[in-house]
Amino acid sequence: MKAAYAYNAWYPLAWSSDIGRNLNARRVLEQDIVLYRTEGGEIVALEDACPHRLAPLSLGKLKGDSVECGYHGMAFDCSGKCISAPGMARPPAGSEIRKFPTAESMGMVWVWMGDADKADLSLVFNMPEYDNPEFSVVQGDALLVHTNYLNLADNLCDPTHVVYVHQSTLASSGREETRVMHERDGNKVVTWRWVIDGPLIPVFEGLKDFGGNVDRWHYYHYHAPSVAVIDFGSAKTGTGAPEGNREDCIQMYACHFITPVDQSTSVQHWLCIKNMPSDTEVDTRLVDGLRLAFNEDKVVLEGIQQREDQNREWKRVNLSLDASNIKMRRIIEEMAASN
Repeated sequence: MKAAYAYNAWYPLAWSSDIGRNLNARRVLEQDIVLYRTEGGEIVALEDACPHRLAPLSLGKLKGDSVECGYHGMAFDCSGKCISAPGMARPPAGSEIRKFPTAESMGMVWVWMGDADKADLSLVFNMPEYDNPEFSVVQGDALLVHTNYLNLADNLCDPTHVVYVHQSTLASSGREETRVMHERDGNKVVTWRWVIDGPLIPVFEGLKDFGGNVDRWHYYHYHAPSVAVIDFGSAKTGTGAPEGNREDCIQMYACHFITPVDQSTSVQHWLCIKNMPSDTEVDTRLVDGLRLAFNEDKVVLEGIQQREDQNREWKRVNLSLDASNIKMRRIIEEMAASN
């Protein structure tokens, strides 16, 4: 069964640093987009198909702030209006192409895929910690994952898989039965668990010496349809972290910005915000550890997609730990129904 798409939403499309004065091809919700910056630095996103023969405009060239098709030379301005059709005094009727609203936030280019009149810049995802000088930002990868974006969202609403999939990076053994809590708040689902009086997870080792065991938390914040932020950290056992005292702790936000490419492909852009200063050695070790963890997820998720693509009916069962995932998918269905 095909996954639903919610079109009236902002989707992450590319790292801002990757978009300049060149034509970039991107795909989201099964729609091809050509992306570039104007001479003034503004982001432009247009339908990536010339209406003449459907040649990809991303194979053409920039001329000033306009795009010239590389097949027969039709040219389009930033609004998608055709401004030149070779051999004709004026462009033919119906030769305009779609322009998509865009925004930039948290080092990402975002695109609105639905009704342009409903594109609300106040809804573009942002976290104050990203610009807070008391935190530092470590940019990760744009990880191509051959799975449906809802499988990836399932994973990012689910702390329980960590003890099985990420034993070398994000988990400590012996805590498989730690209670998981969850709640829905509008178009957001929060899932969380605490591990009390346990060892540091491997990816935190060497970052801070707590002199013994820690109390650690994992809060998974899923903002439908395409953003997941995992607030995870550790504080010395008995210092009041579960009650809100995090004055002396390691705290990180693993931010995942999901681009649904098509029904079996996603791009997982990720970065980390941490409550400690930038340090080349520490940041490199952190990125290496998180990259390993997210590639561990990739292996499992791509295996799931391979089974889903098989020409057979599978009978699935739900476990009690699936409550957040069920809430998440219900939100997507509701958003898609209101397109």
